[in-house]
Amino acid sequence: MTTPDDLHQLTAMDKQLLWHPYTSMSHPSPHYLVEHAEGCQITLASGEVLIDGMSSWWSVIHGYNHPYINAAMTQQLQSFSHVMFGGLTHKPAISLAQKLVAMTPASLQRVFFSDSGSVSVEVALKMAIQFWHTQGKPDKQHFATPRSGYHGDTFAAMSVCDPVNGMHSMFNQALTPQYFISPPPTGIDKEVDQHYLDEIRSLFESKHEQLAGFIIEPVVQNAGGMRFYNPAYLDALRSLCDEFNILLIFDEIATGFGRTGKLFATEHCQIEPDILCLGKALTGGYISMAATLTNDRVALGISQNGGVFMHGPTFMGNPLACSAANASLDLISEYDLEPKIQQIQQWLENALSICENLDMVDNVRCLGAIGVVELKSSVNLHEIQPLFVDQGVWIRPFGKLIYLMPPYVISQAEIHRLGSAIYHVIQQHFS
Repeated sequence: MTTPDDLHQLTAMDKQLLWHPYTSMSHPSPHYLVEHAEGCQITLASGEVLIDGMSSWWSVIHGYNHPYINAAMTQQLQSFSHVMFGGLTHKPAISLAQKLVAMTPASLQRVFFSDSGSVSVEVALKMAIQFWHTQGKPDKQHFATPRSGYHGDTFAAMSVCDPVNGMHSMFNQALTPQYFISPPPTGIDKEVDQHYLDEIRSLFESKHEQLAGFIIEPVVQNAGGMRFYNPAYLDALRSLCDEFNILLIFDEIATGFGRTGKLFATEHCQIEPDILCLGKALTGGYISMAATLTNDRVALGISQNGGVFMHGPTFMGNPLACSAANASLDLISEYDLEPKIQQIQQWLENALSICENLDMVDNVRCLGAIGVVELKSSVNLHEIQPLFVDQGVWIRPFGKLIYLMPPYVISQAEIHRLGSAIYHVIQQHFS
């Protein structure tokens, strides 16, 4: 157990040495030392127990310290934790590829493993460019994407994030210029706006010879604003991509493995992408891993005439990560997933509905295991984070959004406490 003196010393060293994400080194946000985590609860070294509403950035879908995933990783450790994937293979990777191919859209039959979600996007973009190069179209080197999108923090991934309102505007001169359209009109059940599809058509008509692919987060634009939109736009987008010979890339790093109420957000529409990016919840939040899946057209197109795909991460197909992912997918297969997520959505709607009456709240919306309270102005994370800790919950807002993406094993009582905490913190912060 961490003593008060140890806690003080450790937090001081953390503040001095560690650069946390999206945090100033000179004026850092508070960081809380974790002693233990179990189920949906995070226990701090200072003694507080927090209900986790974030699933540790949307990844810990089965809760912390799950005995089945623990056992799978322990068993793999006793054999080997890593071997290079160049020239070698192993059972955990083969098993994981089989499971992913079986559970994703039928045309996606080829699997490329990598280390993180951002890298899976890098892989997808490189696949698209290399495919067109082998097809005699080397000028197809750019991508189209909606504004308000987010695809990761590495350079190619940053280039297809929102260039103005996203996190990466300062890097614009260093990034490859891409082609941006308006974000999909919001409203999961709202009628399709033909003017929006005409905007995409107009771009494709003028730039299709330069466009290798169109990348989009299906149904939910996540870090770009938690925007829910009609999946019928994706059906129309598939037709436009086919008409203009452009590959369609779905980024399901955040939406995959049940988060939107379907196993994959792709299942909300009637079509299949050419390339699919997965990450985050793939391993149940245990260890970083991602996958990029594609169809035979792309994979065999790149491979024709002895061609090889020019990418090879050192820890590609890491056996320990594969074992965690296999165990996580086993657990998903045991859920009655859609009713389970529907139940969580109902709990979220009930828990967050009280926030609709607050003057500072602009909108409350839920989809699957995603609950969003959108405010009329942005919050100061440095100020608001401790208020949530004081309420006994772990919630990390951004911009105008206070949102929940809880583990799937959460209880109704825990979601009620999360919703109550949001209500009271908004009252306290804006009073």
